[in-house]
Amino acid sequence: MAAHGSRIVIYAALAGNLAIAATKFAASWYTGSSAMLSEAIHSLVDTSNQVLLLFGLRRAARPATANHPFGHGMEIYFWAFVVALMIFALGGTMSIYEGVARLREPAPMTSPWVNFAVLGASILIESLSLRVAWKGLRERNPDGSALSAVQGSKDPGIFAIFCEDFAALAGLALALVGITLAVVLDMPVFDGIASIAIGIVLILTSGFLARETLSLMTGESASKEVLAEARQVLVSDGRVLAVEDILSMHLGPDDVLVAVSIDFRDDMTSDAIEQAVH
Repeated sequence: MAAHGSRIVIYAALAGNLAIAATKFAASWYTGSSAMLSEAIHSLVDTSNQVLLLFGLRRAARPATANHPFGHGMEIYFWAFVVALMIFALGGTMSIYEGVARLREPAPMTSPWVNFAVLGASILIESLSLRVAWKGLRERNPDGSALSAVQGSKDPGIFAIFCEDFAALAGLALALVGITLAVVLDMPVFDGIASIAIGIVLILTSGFLARETLSLMTGESASKEVLAEARQVLVSDGRVLAVEDILSMHLGPDDVLVAVSIDFRDDMTSDAIEQAVH
């Protein structure tokens, strides 16, 4: 998927998170729910992350220069790594802190039905955003599991949003369970437990995203399918006897640097070889 497709996925997530972040903050203030506050922080962090990804896409689209002869495409990987760190530092740790504070001083919620209404609307919006991200992910990786599609994707503008939305739905489910138990059993402690659980989900998501983007930042190879197609193009040329090695490195979601070792026919002149290379 080109950068335009990545932006569609990011804009869809940004619009959804911006709307529900404000709603969650209002609901947490009105009801006093720790889990809802954790979810509000989560949505706010996700909104900031999408702004960073859009900024990264803009920076990565800059043309090549003398100092960067292969362009700036890899900069999107840096900003995706920053996104992973923000999920950990702001989303995960603050949710756990808020949950521990609520466990120390549990307090009953006011008008818990507000939380249920907000959680229901948030689940609907996040599901729609996840659907857009999943569609974008499948355009490049139509086969296999969701995990293999994320690991095989080279575009953090898509797989980071998918992971964020998936974590958001998991967090909403935990918040729903925690608030329900707190209300039904009249035990506010479950509200704090849900907040801690949401923080753990965010930290795990952060670690996964950091690992995936770090692999891309350090020069991840093109996929086996891309390399096989490149080899097929080369061996189909009648001037080529054999293709010994194909080394590759992603310079961005849609840019690949390839180094090829080729054996040409022995009867070719140097001029013919030069022409074949071009």
